[in-house]
Amino acid sequence: MLSNFEEVKAAYEKRDLIALDALASPTYRMINRRKDFRSVLMLSCNNLEHLTKIDMVEADCIVLNLEDGVSKEDKPFGLVLCAIFLSHHKKCDKKLIVRVNPLIEGGYEEITYLNQFMPDAIRVPKIRNSKEVESVYELLDDKTELHLSIETSGAWANLAKLKIDKRVTTFYLGILDLFADMNLPQNLITRDNPVMLHILSQFLITCRIIGVRPVSFVYQDFKNLEEFEKWISLEKSMGYDAKGCISPEQAKLVNKMFASDEREIRRAKTIIKLFELKREEGVTGFEDDEFGFIDEPIYKGALAVLNRNE
Repeated sequence: MLSNFEEVKAAYEKRDLIALDALASPTYRMINRRKDFRSVLMLSCNNLEHLTKIDMVEADCIVLNLEDGVSKEDKPFGLVLCAIFLSHHKKCDKKLIVRVNPLIEGGYEEITYLNQFMPDAIRVPKIRNSKEVESVYELLDDKTELHLSIETSGAWANLAKLKIDKRVTTFYLGILDLFADMNLPQNLITRDNPVMLHILSQFLITCRIIGVRPVSFVYQDFKNLEEFEKWISLEKSMGYDAKGCISPEQAKLVNKMFASDEREIRRAKTIIKLFELKREEGVTGFEDDEFGFIDEPIYKGALAVLNRNE
């Protein structure tokens, strides 16, 4: 709990933005560089009760949300509350990501303000092209990762070109906004629809090719955990290992379903060791009694398994 929580609560309840802002102290944070996250839980920055539970929820990442679900009147208060809670969590085992508003709707100003509070990553919504990504770099602190929401037809058309720098590390599939921008009906968002399966496949493959982490879409019916689990199973079978969430129960299920397969990891480590030993002898293709034929493609596949679980 914040040491000055009562002051923060009082200022927020009185709608005293000046008093609230005075409680936001720029600070040095230890940036969380983890890449193995599975569950990405959205918390609205105007909800004090939710913000106080950052330490308790079972999620690998927390997205401090300033965009959807935060009213225009509440956005300035949400921004300052976000800064206060970032300052409080100088070191956090969860990756703390701030989803700002669209760039032309206050996003640039929010990024500039948040630099002094050192979020682990900034997530930019409604991105359309690489020029917009470049414009963020003119403002973003060089220690902060840049995450992008892929939810416009422009972003989809330019998907492979949006990673302009190594700090662009993660893409989120914003399926509802993407369908709306493409003039596609949302009743196509089913597990057996070929358009939906194509989008999931292309998003995943493109992200893997350009070296960014793909996070699958948020399933809005958060009470229907049975259907949510079926979506996770489908996405896991396709190669996904991270998904957006809007409830702690969803986050728990994602963590469980996307848990590292220890047997697969042990297998990968053994293959890597065997291949590297043989390679020193000048052999790059050989038969193993337990794992069958091992060559360089098999070796690279084993390396990929370990990279995914770093």
